[in-house]
Amino acid sequence: MVGELAAELSGHVSREVEAAFLDSLTGGHVTAVKVVLASVVMALACYQLLLIAVAYGKLRLGFLSKAPAAGAHRAVGDTTAVILLLVAAACLSQYGFEGEHHGEGSGATALHVIAGSALVVVLAVKVALLRWWPGLGRLLPLLGTTVFVLIAVTWLTSAGDILR
Repeated sequence: MVGELAAELSGHVSREVEAAFLDSLTGGHVTAVKVVLASVVMALACYQLLLIAVAYGKLRLGFLSKAPAAGAHRAVGDTTAVILLLVAAACLSQYGFEGEHHGEGSGATALHVIAGSALVVVLAVKVALLRWWPGLGRLLPLLGTTVFVLIAVTWLTSAGDILR
């Protein structure tokens, strides 16, 4: 009983400390900063679709060939993943899995938590595949499409919801 209470209190205090840090880091505008960064991730995800379409030869642009498009896709993907993980960490620190920004128990909260969690898992699988299992490269289009859809769902149930 005492151990459970201590764990709950330490988790609560830790979350309060993290929230205070985020609040000071963003000048009290945590939600606004997350909305902007999540919107940047969504825009970069759209750009990623364009780049990979060129890299796979599905889209031809006179000013961009396959190899540079593939290299840009990799670099932009790395950058997008870092921003995405920062937004996820801020979201969890600020709201946890309860999703207080939507109201407790709302369908948008549940969808946001599920999509966001799945996004982190699928992104980790995609990175692992790229780094350690290149023979499974045939799965990259499926994983990339899944990452895009999960980014869109996560954005629509948070930043998109706030921006309308």
